[in-house]
Order: sequence, then structure tokens, then C-alpha cells
Amino acid sequence: MHGEPAVILLVEDDPGHAEIVRRNLGRSLPATRLMHVEDGQAALDYLYRRNGFGDPDKAPRPGFVLLDLRLPRVDGMEVLKTIKADPNLAGIPVVVLTTSAAEKDVAMAYECHVNSYLVKPVDCDQFTNMIETLCCYWITWNRQPYE
Repeated sequence: MHGEPAVILLVEDDPGHAEIVRRNLGRSLPATRLMHVEDGQAALDYLYRRNGFGDPDKAPRPGFVLLDLRLPRVDGMEVLKTIKADPNLAGIPVVVLTTSAAEKDVAMAYECHVNSYLVKPVDCDQFTNMIETLCCYWITWNRQPYE
């Protein structure tokens, strides 16, 4: 990412889950910059740089989005649809990270062009391992075209 720290936008309303992501990133990818919002409306405001997110230095474009589905204000599926429908945002990889293993949610997310769909493990060690592997993949191994 041109020598700058990778930016991840975490859209997660559960403080415990957000803390697991934060700790694992700090340990496995310390140069990564995690931007956390707690609802779908704040995620859209962040991505569109409005309502307190206007400064690009304080709201940098994310390298990828970790998106929960069950969110207050604007549902995660609506956030996904909005991102993928906008030519200026559609290239940002979106990874759904949710507790829902419902086949209809998985199918709908892929119909909306999600890049990956992951179900949060109940076991804390498995969740930790998933986050480490996921972030290493998207930050270290995956290649994307950059502007």
C-alpha cells in the first residue's frame, strides 16, 4: 500500500468481538491501522467521508472491510449492497464476519458480490486464529490494484 500502513474498516457492534480483532491485529500485524465503527450508518458515513469522517487522514480509504451483518441503524447487507453498487467503492474487498450461518444470508451476500463470508467461531481460540489468518491473507498475501 505504497509504504503506508494497511487500513481495515471494522464494522462491528459487539465490543467483545471488536476487541478480539483489535488484539490480534496488534499482535500479528502491528503496522495495520484498524478503523472501527459500531453501526451500518457510521460505516457508510466513513466510506463516503461525511458526518465527522470528512478528513481523509482520519478516515483513510480501507484496504478491506470486515462487516458484521446484524447491525444497528443500517443492516450489514444494506451496507454491502451500497458498497458494491458504487463504482468508487466496489473495488474495496468486503469480508462478512458474522454469527449467522443461515444459508439465505450466505447466498444473499454472494449475490451482492461479497468477497468472502465467514462465520464467527464460538470458541475464542478459533476466533483468534481466524482473525490472524484472515488479516494475513488480505493484508500480506492478497494483491490488489491501487490507485
